[in-house]
This record gives sequence, C-alpha cells and structure tokens, in this order.
Amino acid sequence: MRSIRPLLTAASAVAALTLTVTACGPSEENAGDKPSAPATAQNPADKIKIPEDLKDRLKEHGIDIDKWRDGEWKNWDHDKWLREAKDFVNPIIEDLWDPDRMRDAERPDKPVEEEDISGDKGVTDPTPAPVRAKAVGAKYHDNAPESGKVFFDGPEGSMVCSATVVKDPAHPGRSNMVWTAGHCVHKGKKGGWYRNIAFVPSYNDAALSTADLEKATREQIAPYGVWWADWVKTSDQWISQGASTGGAGAPYDFAVIQVTPEKGGTSKSLEETVGSALPVDFNAPAVPKITGMKATGYPAAPPFDGQRMFQCEDKPGRLSLETNQPTMYRIGCTMTGGSSGGGWVAKGSDGKPALVSNTSIGPSTAGWLAGPRLGPEAKAIFDEVSKKYAGQ
Repeated sequence: MRSIRPLLTAASAVAALTLTVTACGPSEENAGDKPSAPATAQNPADKIKIPEDLKDRLKEHGIDIDKWRDGEWKNWDHDKWLREAKDFVNPIIEDLWDPDRMRDAERPDKPVEEEDISGDKGVTDPTPAPVRAKAVGAKYHDNAPESGKVFFDGPEGSMVCSATVVKDPAHPGRSNMVWTAGHCVHKGKKGGWYRNIAFVPSYNDAALSTADLEKATREQIAPYGVWWADWVKTSDQWISQGASTGGAGAPYDFAVIQVTPEKGGTSKSLEETVGSALPVDFNAPAVPKITGMKATGYPAAPPFDGQRMFQCEDKPGRLSLETNQPTMYRIGCTMTGGSSGGGWVAKGSDGKPALVSNTSIGPSTAGWLAGPRLGPEAKAIFDEVSKKYAGQ
C-alpha cells in the first residue's frame, strides 16, 4: 500500500524522479476486491449502523440506504462520490476490517513516474542525508501509544495510512480525535471522500512477523479496537488542489478525524483506551530552533511490508514548493509508502513534546520525507471538529 505521496522532484533536485503514489494504494491482487465476509455466515453489511442524520445526507445525494447495505458503497461513479467538505458520510459496517483485509491493504503498488516539479520556488534547504528508519520495539503501546493505522476504501481497493491520537481541548483526558494526512481521507482535486475510514491504534502491538499475522486474531492485530470515523475535516486547499502524485496541495495535506468505537457499548474515549494523546502545536518554533523531529509510521513499500511500526529522527530543514504557500518541514528518513499521515513530534512552543506535522510526500528513493507546517488553516479545521463534538 502506498502511503507517501510521490513528489517528482524535490524543490532543490535537478531531475525528475520516479516516485511512489500518495495514498497508500492497493496491491494489484486486491484492487477492487469486495470486502471479505467474517467467519460467520452473516454478511457484515447486515450489521451496518446508519444514524438518521447520515440517512438524510445520503438521501440528499440520491443514495439508497438498502442499496448501500448491499454494497452500493463500492459505487465510485462521479455522481455518487461525495467530495464537498459538508458531505462526508461514513456509516459503520461491523467486522468489515477483518484481519485479512487489514493485512492485505498494506501491499505497495509499483512506483509511478509523473511530470517534473521544477526547481526551487522559495526557501529550500539542501536535501538531507538519508536517516535509516528504526523499528519500534514491542509492545508498541509501551513505546508509541498514540500511533496507529488508518484504513479506508477507494476506487482502486483497500488502502492504508498512519495516524496519531491527539488531545481535544473540549474533552480533556477524553479525546476521540485522530490526526493524519488529507490524502488519507480525501482524494483531492480529482475525487472525493474515501469510505469505510477506520483507525486502529497500536496495530500489531506485539510486532508479530508477517507469517504469524496470517494466523492472528482480530484482537491480536487490533488490541485496542477499531475506531470508525464519525466526522472528518481536511483543508479546503487539499480538496481543491490535492493530487495523487507530485506536490500539489502538500503544504495543506492534513486532516482531523473524530472517531467512535466500532462495537459501541463502551463509555471510554479513545484517549482513555490507549492511555495517551499528544497535544497539537500550531505555532511550533521555526526550523532553525528545532533540534530534532521524530516521525512515526508503518512503511509498506519495499524493503518494508507495512506490518510493523518504524521511526526516524532528524533535525528538520525547509522545503518550499510554491512561493505563496507555507514552507514545509523536511527530514532525512528511509520510510516508504504506508507511513503517510504519521505524526511528527518535536518540542512545542512550551518546550514539551507535541505533534507539529505529519508525513505528506517523499521520493521513491526513500531518502527523505516532508510534512506541512501546521498554522492557521490546520488550527481552523482542528477547532471546527473539536467544537462540533464539544457538547457530546
């Protein structure tokens, strides 16, 4: 599954590069697969939960609820693919993300070659030296409890990204908010919202081998549950400009997800369930003042297989794609597709660890990653999601 959006050439690079695609993409074998059924004879779609407000929004777009239950969600016709910010819908389908479907969603696609993104258009530092990604020790919950994976469906099949549990000022100690990349929830300029978006904290917590995962239970793969997106916000810039390859929209490639437990029946929030959440700093220090950033994710393209968590730590530099857009952070890192959306942590403006960015783009050579610097636009979507659920 590809997760890092391909950037054809770094702003400071000279020639076009062959790069991996943006949203962790499906393998050729599973592209367009129908969701596999659970072990029981009951189809998971029979247990779909569609709140009344979602039913109304679906009806407004001519989407029949019964047909949705029977697989209409796999209809990616232009008229059925909702793309506007206000039109996000994500009805829960219990057990849709079973162990096989989660594991298969991580297989990488082949790299693609796209048009050149020409030279430096702003303040760009020299390309950083590659920093070898280090495996996070098991159990992941003990070492990076806020990190996990986002699964979702698109026209090409099942896909995956990385994500981070973040604090919600409206619910201190009880956050249900997750931070990821915009391209992990919405296709951008030429598409709409992805479907069946779900977050799995501490995926494969025990760092089981790929062979062992083929025999693992859902509880082993997702020990802290599967949390479905109740609401998602990404930037207007990503929706209007974002592309599956290259750097278009990358400085605004971020998203906030409000989640709810798939099974229900629990009063515990996501933050209480995993025992931690990171604050988001929308006014992080400038690059020269940051001594180091740590990026976390589940890289899936070779030499990785998407089943284990890795981290890179480096002093960031600057990457500018357009002079009229925010400068991005860039670090040396060998993580590949699948790590998109994963959180970047540094000392925030108060000197304490905070989420300050997320993985957005990187070359197929896998020597570096770049992420947006979170400013007013990011804070606006974060505040909107927080306020929407403040009274609940």
